[in-house]
Order: sequence, then structure tokens, then C-alpha cells
Amino acid sequence: MKYAFFPGCVLEGAAKENYLATTAVAKVLGIELREIPGWTCCGASHVQDVDDLAATAINARNIALAEQMELPLLTVCNTCTLMLRQAKAKLDNGQQETVNRLLAAAGLTYRGTSDITHLLWVLLSDYGLDRLQRLVNRPLTGLKVAAYYGCHILRPPVLMDFEDHANPQSLENLIRALGAVPADYEARLNCCGFHATYTASEDLIRITGEINHSAVNAGADCIVTPCPLCQMSLDMNQPEGQTAVGCRQEMPVLHLAQLVGLALGLAPEKLGLNMHIAGREAIKGKLVLKS
Repeated sequence: MKYAFFPGCVLEGAAKENYLATTAVAKVLGIELREIPGWTCCGASHVQDVDDLAATAINARNIALAEQMELPLLTVCNTCTLMLRQAKAKLDNGQQETVNRLLAAAGLTYRGTSDITHLLWVLLSDYGLDRLQRLVNRPLTGLKVAAYYGCHILRPPVLMDFEDHANPQSLENLIRALGAVPADYEARLNCCGFHATYTASEDLIRITGEINHSAVNAGADCIVTPCPLCQMSLDMNQPEGQTAVGCRQEMPVLHLAQLVGLALGLAPEKLGLNMHIAGREAIKGKLVLKS
């Protein structure tokens, strides 16, 4: 299995641990990730507010680079997946000729031949949970995990059509395949507020506090999310969020690849678990020891 890997900006900056975990897990699973040479930022759902054509063009370029590799494009970020799929939909429905005139200056052409997918979807559909389960050598028995999807892997459903956006089950099914138990908690589909970091910071703090507190109340040992922006929001803002909602218990927030990596028997440091802000001791006690 081979994919054109689009890591996205955050994996090269604030979420380097997710890059470590993703590449380590892919190696164990036999998934070949070929990083797209010269990839650029997806625009993170903001560029189109200033210049919609530019937002489409920069992602057409990223997709065109994947097409040159003759591989489907894989991301590990909800927002990157949405932006790339949004661009593809526009290109395939009338904007291809206009955008290709812009890409010609870079010697590129968008053809529409590469699929845009996410690691979560690959594990469930391309790889398969039965196959993954056979490689689990350190089952996460006794671990209660709160699945946190994030908005952009589910909505808008016309673009993100992998599963029922109102009642997704992919993460819960993955958690069970790894030997853990999904936590039933109220905030599983709430927004993490990441894109309001600079415009509504007080609301963001409260929102993240409520999500973490909801997982605590459900008895979860940790949260797992397929989006590095959600992970960063819930992890980075957790100390202030705890104060805002009156919750004193820390809640480890793991990237999808980190949880999978633990079940595959990979060392915590190889997965970057030491690079988190909140719940470091809880990670050691609840995750590493239980697994």
C-alpha cells in the first residue's frame, strides 16, 4: 500500500510528535508513505475568506503533485483533508480550466486522478480492522478511550462522506479493535474551537475545558483524535480550560497514530508521548502501564 503523504504544516511544527507516530506506525503496518515533494500549506480554512481562487489553486497544486506520483493523497489532519477535498470538488465541477492556467506557470496540470483520503479512513477501509487487529501485540485492555472526531472529518457531509456525520462510529470501532473500550460521553462531536484561537480565545478556553471535563466525567483514561489541530487545542489549552470549568483532573489527548502505535507495541518515546503538555504522568500511568 502506497500513498502520497501530505503531512501539513502542523506536523512540521507544533505537532511533530504526530509525524513521528504516523511514520512509525506506517512502517510497522507496511504502509509506504511517500512525502509529496514541495507540498505547501492547505490554507487551513482561512485563505478562501480572502481569495477563494487562490485557496483552490494552492490545493490544486498539492493534488497535482500527488498525481505526478500516481498515488492517492493521504493526510492525517481533518482540516487539510477538508480543504483538499473542497478544492477537488470545485475543480471537478467547473474550475479545472481556470486553475490549470494558473498552474501552467509552475509546469503543473490538475487532472483529477488522485483520491484524497485520511489515515483513519485508510485504516478502516483500505487496510481493514481485522488485519490491523492481527498485528496488535500489546492490547489496550482495560483502557477507556474517549473518541473525539473534530468537525472537519465529518462536515460538510457532501464532501466528507465516509460515514454518518451525526453518529460516526469509525473511531469507536478502531478503539475496540485495539483492545480498548470506547467511552460514552456527551462532547464527542463538539467543536474544539481551534479556528477561534485568535478571535474568541475566552470561548475557546471554555469549550476545550468542557470537552475534557465531559471525558473525565465519563471515566475516560484518555481522548484520541484524528486531527492534530483538535489535539493541540485540547492539550495546549487544558490547564486554562480546567480552571474555567472547575475540573482538576488532567486528561491525556492522543493523536490517532499514537494510540495505534501503543497497541502495536511501539515505545512511547518513539510515538512522541513525552511531547504532550497535559497529562504526562497520566500517560505513563494509565496508558503505558495498562498497555
